[in-house]
Amino acid sequence: MQALTHHFIDGRWRESHGHRRLPVGDPYHETVIAEVTAGSPQDVDAAVSAARRALPGWHALGGAARGDTLDALADALARRRAALAALSSRNNGKPLAEAEQDLSDAIACYRFYAGEARALDERQGETVATDAAGLVSRRYRDPAGVAGLITPWNFPLVSSAWKLAPALAAGCTVVFKPSEVTPLPEQALAEIAEEIALPPGVFNLVHGDGGNVGAPLAAHPGIDKLSFTGSNRVGEAVMAAATRGTRNVSLELGGKSPILVTEDTDLDLAASLVLGGFCYNAGQMCSATSRLLVHETVADALHAHLDAAVAELVAGDPHDPATTLGPLVSAGQRRRVNAYLAEAEEEGLVPTAPPLALPTHGHFVAPRVFRDVPTSSRLWREEVFGPVLCARTFRDDDEAVALANDSAFGLAASVVAGTAERAEALAVRIVAGNVWCNTDQIAPPGLGWGGMKGSGIGRELGREGLEAYLETRYVTRPA
Repeated sequence: MQALTHHFIDGRWRESHGHRRLPVGDPYHETVIAEVTAGSPQDVDAAVSAARRALPGWHALGGAARGDTLDALADALARRRAALAALSSRNNGKPLAEAEQDLSDAIACYRFYAGEARALDERQGETVATDAAGLVSRRYRDPAGVAGLITPWNFPLVSSAWKLAPALAAGCTVVFKPSEVTPLPEQALAEIAEEIALPPGVFNLVHGDGGNVGAPLAAHPGIDKLSFTGSNRVGEAVMAAATRGTRNVSLELGGKSPILVTEDTDLDLAASLVLGGFCYNAGQMCSATSRLLVHETVADALHAHLDAAVAELVAGDPHDPATTLGPLVSAGQRRRVNAYLAEAEEEGLVPTAPPLALPTHGHFVAPRVFRDVPTSSRLWREEVFGPVLCARTFRDDDEAVALANDSAFGLAASVVAGTAERAEALAVRIVAGNVWCNTDQIAPPGLGWGGMKGSGIGRELGREGLEAYLETRYVTRPA
């Protein structure tokens, strides 16, 4: 059994100061496949110190050299693609095809920001128009400093790419805390940093849990920029820690996203998009479109199509190519989802989707579809993070939009309509950071990602993702 007892700090592997170890699971076989150190504040301090020492040199290299490094990192991930997809699938429980898609997304992200790093050189010193006669002003972009990055367990290597790639492109040095639930695929990033001879201290990986590593990292005075993806409860704690020292913070938090289906839609397309919206990654997505709003005249027909689509899912071994639904990531996550299902039963809600055959082992939860869910229900308002869909009908577009926007969150949404134009007309009325029209959820690296309201602060991906790790300086002088 693998023991992750070392952190990667200042370009070398260091024994953890933390003596407690945490089990790392295989959610399909329900076995412990590794142990990871819980870490300690001493480890965080060492990593932050290394990152601070490396910051001036990494910034001075310039964007072109940093871009070459990011391309080298992408190349290394591509060489390990098959092995890392298999490892991620085993540690997280997602079907192998989904894990392979994750690797493609991560590689594309590093390549995108390699280009952004090079473009940053060209943008330095650009002239800014002003009304001040006889003066010229130029704009320069500097790295925000040492970045503390904290990622969740649901998309290993993807969530980390969304933070690491722009941070490194901007010239920041980083202290990275991956989830203690899925540390195995993320460990490869440190191995790759060593392989491509990344300068010592530029990338530091500290394993551990929230109490021993996450909280000390968020509160560390040597951190200039904090970026966190995860639950609202923890995100609020990170934000509170960032107030000490008035530090820059980005938060990608929860969602309870709607999917709107109009009366003129293609029902086969709608059923496919609804199914993917709440069953991809077993529903363990912050952007899961788990609130279905369907026009009352096609509701019964859509649910019949959806029932047929659910019945075709295959729950099984994530490494079996036939599997389309994997287990939840852990026993704890299954208990959490089952608690919501028990509450739904207490409320008198009865699932309508056909029962799905499940393996005799593994942290599986069968997909559930609940119709006519009251908007006051916790099931309707809170993020379940499992394959659970709540549905309601609407009479007209205004009611659909009002129901969609009646949420504490604003991360994402989908609209399925008879034409792309009608879908877009509805999409622009929905308060969400990303809205998909008649298409699957996609997040190419060139588009920004992030939410409104309780779904977070700031954006990842795209040029906005790079700007999150930059500070702006204006220099003005006589012409």
